[in-house]
Amino acid sequence: MAEPEKKRRAIQVDETKTQTCYANFCRVTGSPEELIIDFGMNSQPMNSDEQPVAINQKIVLNFFTAKRLLQALHVSVQRHESVFGPIETDIQKRIKPPNTSEE
Repeated sequence: MAEPEKKRRAIQVDETKTQTCYANFCRVTGSPEELIIDFGMNSQPMNSDEQPVAINQKIVLNFFTAKRLLQALHVSVQRHESVFGPIETDIQKRIKPPNTSEE
């Protein structure tokens, strides 16, 4: 006897109270039970002054949800890089030296 197919139900999402924010900084900490991801804005990523990064959002995930998020992010980044090329995360490698040639 054939096994019945499991149907995946579409999860309904209510976004009416969603707030959107931008982050160029994240920090991951945690415990044996959960991960804590802080998102914030580093207003001076190239400056050597030690100004605190403003943390705007804190997300707490169990490890099951964290693993699903990891897989979804991995697939999304792979798709982006296949279209636009590799993403360099080292800001020093992305900086182009000024053109010093004089005409």
